[in-house]
Amino acid sequence: MDELSTKVLMHIYKYGPDTPWYMARRLMGESGWAPKYDADQVENVCKKLKDEGYLTPFKGALKKSVTSSVKPWLKVKAKELGHKPKGVYYDLTKEGRRIASQLYKDYKEKEEKNNKRNQH
Repeated sequence: MDELSTKVLMHIYKYGPDTPWYMARRLMGESGWAPKYDADQVENVCKKLKDEGYLTPFKGALKKSVTSSVKPWLKVKAKELGHKPKGVYYDLTKEGRRIASQLYKDYKEKEEKNNKRNQH
Protein backbone atom coordinates (compact mmCIF):
# COMPACT_ATOMS: atom_id res chain seq x y z
CA MET A 1 0.00 0.00 0.00
CA ASP A 2 1.43 3.41 -0.94
CA GLU A 3 2.11 6.20 1.55
CA LEU A 4 -0.87 8.38 0.59
CA SER A 5 -3.32 5.46 0.89
CA THR A 6 -1.88 4.65 4.31
CA LYS A 7 -2.25 8.27 5.45
CA VAL A 8 -5.85 8.48 4.21
CA LEU A 9 -6.81 5.34 6.13
CA MET A 10 -5.05 6.53 9.30
CA HIS A 11 -6.57 10.02 8.98
CA ILE A 12 -10.14 8.70 8.78
CA TYR A 13 -9.40 6.25 11.61
CA LYS A 14 -8.14 9.06 13.84
CA TYR A 15 -10.41 11.98 12.85
CA GLY A 16 -13.55 10.38 11.42
CA PRO A 17 -15.29 10.73 8.04
CA ASP A 18 -13.79 13.34 5.74
CA THR A 19 -13.75 14.53 2.12
CA PRO A 20 -10.77 14.34 -0.24
CA TRP A 21 -10.77 18.16 -0.50
CA TYR A 22 -10.35 18.58 3.27
CA MET A 23 -7.92 15.68 3.56
CA ALA A 24 -5.68 17.34 0.94
CA ARG A 25 -5.34 20.24 3.40
CA ARG A 26 -5.56 18.50 6.78
CA LEU A 27 -4.22 14.97 6.27
CA MET A 28 -3.02 13.55 9.59
CA GLY A 29 -3.37 16.90 11.37
CA GLU A 30 -1.57 19.16 8.90
CA SER A 31 -2.70 22.76 9.05
CA GLY A 32 -2.92 25.71 6.71
CA TRP A 33 -5.18 26.68 3.86
CA ALA A 34 -2.82 25.63 1.06
CA PRO A 35 -3.18 21.93 0.23
CA LYS A 36 -0.31 19.67 1.27
CA TYR A 37 -1.49 17.08 -1.26
CA ASP A 38 -3.26 17.30 -4.61
CA ALA A 39 -7.03 17.00 -3.97
CA ASP A 40 -7.58 15.02 -7.18
CA GLN A 41 -4.87 12.58 -6.16
CA VAL A 42 -6.46 12.17 -2.71
CA GLU A 43 -9.85 11.64 -4.35
CA ASN A 44 -8.40 8.97 -6.67
CA VAL A 45 -6.86 7.21 -3.67
CA CYS A 46 -10.23 7.31 -1.87
CA LYS A 47 -11.97 5.81 -4.91
CA LYS A 48 -9.30 3.10 -5.15
CA LEU A 49 -9.65 2.31 -1.42
CA LYS A 50 -13.43 2.21 -1.86
CA ASP A 51 -13.08 -0.25 -4.76
CA GLU A 52 -10.75 -2.37 -2.60
CA GLY A 53 -13.38 -2.46 0.16
CA TYR A 54 -11.61 -0.26 2.75
CA LEU A 55 -13.74 2.90 2.41
CA THR A 56 -17.43 3.57 1.97
CA PRO A 57 -19.31 6.81 1.26
CA PHE A 58 -20.45 8.21 4.61
CA LYS A 59 -24.21 8.56 4.83
CA GLY A 60 -24.72 9.53 8.48
CA ALA A 61 -24.75 12.94 10.10
CA LEU A 62 -21.54 14.58 11.24
CA LYS A 63 -21.28 14.99 14.99
CA LYS A 64 -22.73 18.34 15.87
CA SER A 65 -20.10 19.19 18.43
CA VAL A 66 -16.41 19.93 18.19
CA THR A 67 -14.51 16.66 18.56
CA SER A 68 -11.15 17.22 16.87
CA SER A 69 -8.65 20.00 16.48
CA VAL A 70 -8.49 19.38 12.74
CA LYS A 71 -11.98 20.39 11.66
CA PRO A 72 -13.92 21.95 14.55
CA TRP A 73 -15.13 24.88 12.46
CA LEU A 74 -16.48 22.45 9.85
CA LYS A 75 -18.62 20.70 12.44
CA VAL A 76 -19.83 23.98 13.91
CA LYS A 77 -20.71 25.12 10.38
CA ALA A 78 -22.66 21.87 9.81
CA LYS A 79 -24.64 22.59 12.99
CA GLU A 80 -25.42 26.12 11.80
CA LEU A 81 -26.51 24.94 8.35
CA GLY A 82 -28.44 21.95 9.66
CA HIS A 83 -26.68 19.64 7.21
CA LYS A 84 -23.20 18.46 6.35
CA PRO A 85 -21.23 20.50 3.78
CA LYS A 86 -21.10 19.31 0.15
CA GLY A 87 -18.72 16.66 -1.07
CA VAL A 88 -18.46 12.91 -0.65
CA TYR A 89 -17.39 12.01 2.85
CA TYR A 90 -15.59 8.70 3.19
CA ASP A 91 -15.63 6.43 6.22
CA LEU A 92 -13.92 3.14 6.97
CA THR A 93 -15.57 -0.21 6.33
CA LYS A 94 -15.12 -2.96 8.91
CA GLU A 95 -12.09 -4.27 6.98
CA GLY A 96 -10.80 -0.71 6.50
CA ARG A 97 -11.03 -0.08 10.24
CA ARG A 98 -9.10 -3.29 10.95
CA ILE A 99 -6.31 -2.33 8.51
CA ALA A 100 -6.25 1.33 9.61
CA SER A 101 -6.06 0.32 13.26
CA GLN A 102 -2.90 -1.71 12.63
CA LEU A 103 -1.38 0.99 10.39
CA TYR A 104 -2.06 3.64 13.05
CA LYS A 105 -0.60 1.45 15.80
CA ASP A 106 2.57 0.89 13.76
CA TYR A 107 2.76 4.63 12.98
CA LYS A 108 2.48 5.58 16.68
CA GLU A 109 5.13 3.03 17.70
CA LYS A 110 7.51 4.37 15.04
CA GLU A 111 6.78 7.94 16.17
CA GLU A 112 7.49 7.04 19.82
CA LYS A 113 10.81 5.39 18.89
CA ASN A 114 11.84 8.49 16.94
CA ASN A 115 10.89 10.74 19.87
CA LYS A 116 12.91 8.63 22.32
CA ARG A 117 15.89 8.63 19.95
CA ASN A 118 15.72 12.42 19.59
CA GLN A 119 15.57 12.96 23.35
CA HIS A 120 18.92 11.25 23.96
